[in-house]
Amino acid sequence: MADTQTTVEEMFSEKSIFQAYLDVEAALAKAQAKLGVIPQFAADKIVACAQIDMLNIENIHSGLVKTGHPLVPLIWELDNVCGPEAGGYIHWGATTQNITQTGKLLLVKRFHVGFLQDIGRLLIILASLAEYSRDYVMPGRTHGQHAVPVTFGYKVAVWIDEIIRHVERMQACEDRVFAAMLGGGAGTLASVGMEGLETQKLMAEELEMASMSMPSRVIGDHLAEYIMVLAMFSATESKMASEVYTLMKQEFGEVEEPIPKGRVGSSTMPQKRNPSICQSIIAWGREVRMFVPLCLEAMQWGHEADAASEKSFGFALERSCILMNSIVNSMITVFGGIQVFPKRMKDNLELSGGLIMAERVMLVLGNEMGRQRAHDVVYEAAQRAANEDISFKRALAEEKEISMRLSEEEINNLLDPTTYTGLCGYFVDSFVAKARDISDTLQ
Repeated sequence: MADTQTTVEEMFSEKSIFQAYLDVEAALAKAQAKLGVIPQFAADKIVACAQIDMLNIENIHSGLVKTGHPLVPLIWELDNVCGPEAGGYIHWGATTQNITQTGKLLLVKRFHVGFLQDIGRLLIILASLAEYSRDYVMPGRTHGQHAVPVTFGYKVAVWIDEIIRHVERMQACEDRVFAAMLGGGAGTLASVGMEGLETQKLMAEELEMASMSMPSRVIGDHLAEYIMVLAMFSATESKMASEVYTLMKQEFGEVEEPIPKGRVGSSTMPQKRNPSICQSIIAWGREVRMFVPLCLEAMQWGHEADAASEKSFGFALERSCILMNSIVNSMITVFGGIQVFPKRMKDNLELSGGLIMAERVMLVLGNEMGRQRAHDVVYEAAQRAANEDISFKRALAEEKEISMRLSEEEINNLLDPTTYTGLCGYFVDSFVAKARDISDTLQ
C-alpha cells in the first residue's frame, strides 16, 4: 500500500471513486445474471464497459452540474457506452446509496489492507527499538514526577502491546464494516423480493466483502465503529509522538526524532531543532478523533434515508484514511530513525539525588519494621532531603531507625536504579516476540 499520503489521496480521488462505483455496478450485474434476473449478455457488456477510462468524464461532470446527483450521470454515461440493449439493465433494483456506500467501503477496504501492512512495518521497527534499548534505564514518571526506574525498551514494549490490540480490533470488525448493501429504495428489497438477498450475497462475494444482514439505508454503526477504531489508534500514535516531543526537550534530552541535514526549525532562531514530525502526528491525530462525535451524530439517520448522514460518514471515512496513512508512515519515519541517549537518561535518574529509589528502601526496611512504619520513616527522610537540599543517601544515613538496620554499603546498593527495573526486561522480550509474530501475519 501506500508509503505516502499522495497514493492514499489518489485512492480516494474522483476517478478512483467513480471506478469503485462502476466496480459495484459490475458486481451487481454479474450477480443478477447468475440468478437469471438480467440476461447474461447484458451483464457481460456491463462488466466489460464498467471502466472509467472507457467513459467520457466531461459528460459525467456536466451531468453532475445539471442534476446535482452523485451517481445518475455516471449511470447515464455507462448506459451510453453499453448501448441500448445492455444499458437498460444497469443498476437494476438498486438505489444510489447501495452503490455509493458499497463503493466507498470498497475503497476503505483496500486502504485497510495496506494500512495493516504498514502497521506490521511499524511493529518490526518498534521491536528492534525495544530490543536495542532493553536495558537503557531512565526515570519512570507518574503524574509528571519521578516515580521508579524503568527502561526505554519497556516504554516501547507498552506501545507495542497497545498497537497489537488495535490490530486485533481492526481485524475483528472487518466483516461488520466491509459489507455490501443492496436494499433498494428504502432497504426493503421491494423491487426484487427475496432474490435480492441472494443477489446482495453474490455481489458481496464478487467484491470480496461481507453482506449486510439488514440492508437498511439508515444503518451506520459499522461505519462509526471503523472511525472509532481508527481514532483509538490515532490516540496511541499521538501519545507516542507526544512522549518523543516531551523527551526531546532540552530539559529532558533523552531522545530525538530524526532531523535531516538542512532542516530549518525557525526563521529567526537558528539553533532550533523542532520535533516537526511528531507535531504533525499529534495534529493529524486530533483531526481523526474529531470525527468520532461527528459519526455518532451521523448514526442518527432520519426515517429510511438521510443524505446528511451519508455525506458525513463519507467525508469522515475518506479523510480519516488519508490522515491515518500519514500518521503511520510518519511513525515509521520517527521510530525508524529515532536517537536514544542513555547517558542523558542516567543523568536524569540522578536529578532527585536518589529519591527515585525510595520505594525500594521502604520495602527492604518493611521486612524488619513493617511496611507502614517503614513508609513513615522513609517519607521523613525523603522530605528532609527535598526540603534541606541534601542527598537522599545522607538523609537515610542520618535517620536513626534506618542507620541501625542498614549499613552505608547496603544503602548505596539500594539506591542503584539499574538494579530496580522489575520485569522491564521480561516485558521487552515478550512483546518483541509478539510484535514480530503479529507483523508476519500482516505482510
